[in-house]
Amino acid sequence: MSIETNKALVREHYQSFFENDAAAIQRQISPEFVDHDAPPALGQGPESVLKWRAMVDRSFPDLRVVLDDVVAEGDRVAVRATWHGTHRGEFMGIPATQRAVKFSGMVIFRVAGGQIVERWATLDRLELTKQLQGVASAAG
Repeated sequence: MSIETNKALVREHYQSFFENDAAAIQRQISPEFVDHDAPPALGQGPESVLKWRAMVDRSFPDLRVVLDDVVAEGDRVAVRATWHGTHRGEFMGIPATQRAVKFSGMVIFRVAGGQIVERWATLDRLELTKQLQGVASAAG
């Protein structure tokens, strides 16, 4: 797979995730997919992504992402992104606050055989938690 093909797959995956397109996610994610940042209870493979999508949808039904940068080398695609949405349902033990949130992070995907096989993420969870708690933040 070419670097541009890998980048296109990752961009399409973000779109499919936020459109809740289960069929596309099933095609994009390898059965052996491992998310090194997800809660272990989610498991692996496309079903883990669909479970995470359902959890996100309950907590932040209007969550959206802006892909600030997408760069690739070899079988890796790195994304710097900004997420924003409204906390309308319980998330990680925090009851719905109805607060708007905005946080950033970086995600690295590994692609093999035309599918996403691994994901690593570093998201600004501290910033997200501050916003959910109503603590003043730089993202305001």
